[in-house]
Amino acid sequence: MNFYDKYCLPHLLNCCCGCKDIQGLRADIIPDATGRVLEVGAGSGLNFPFYRADAVEKVWALEPSDAMRSLAKKRYQQATVDIEWLALPGEEIPLENDSMDSVVLTYTLCTIPDWYCALQQIYRVLKPGGQLLFCEHGRSPENRVCRWQNRLNPLWKKLFGGCHLNRAIPDLISEGHLHIQTLKTQYMPFVPKPIGFTFMGSAVKKMHHHY
Repeated sequence: MNFYDKYCLPHLLNCCCGCKDIQGLRADIIPDATGRVLEVGAGSGLNFPFYRADAVEKVWALEPSDAMRSLAKKRYQQATVDIEWLALPGEEIPLENDSMDSVVLTYTLCTIPDWYCALQQIYRVLKPGGQLLFCEHGRSPENRVCRWQNRLNPLWKKLFGGCHLNRAIPDLISEGHLHIQTLKTQYMPFVPKPIGFTFMGSAVKKMHHHY
């Protein structure tokens, strides 16, 4: 890992992903998490303030980066729910089959190298009827914007730790055998369109797929 990725990138991600508009989206979706919760790519703990103590039994926060977990220290200490760190990537989830009521993905699916493996793991740990709550940026439906996303993607990945601008998030979730129940899309205000097209919603575990 180079100096930029180790020392600069975590602070950049914490700043960008913690902006007011994105925090507003987190505040819309995270309170829907209930019971036993897995958060994949918990980063600097930006979701922690929005979990409801009256609804959540415990949160397992999966985050492989030491630097990001360090940045989360204050939010972790101030959280009103029980949180346990899992210092592993999204492709490795050391939890039992059918054990989670909710899984949370916020600005994570864009970056996970093997997204299909990660979604298989999410499917595996979700209880029957359990829900995935997601808020992600990705491929715009506008051809002109999508072309710019494709052009910018190689440089963007280098600058932002492997993040992709052009992943079709709902398609990935469906390929992971999760049934999308609700979906809202929008461009983030004050953000260039190639960067700011956002998918937000929920999906449930389909019952016929075997992991």
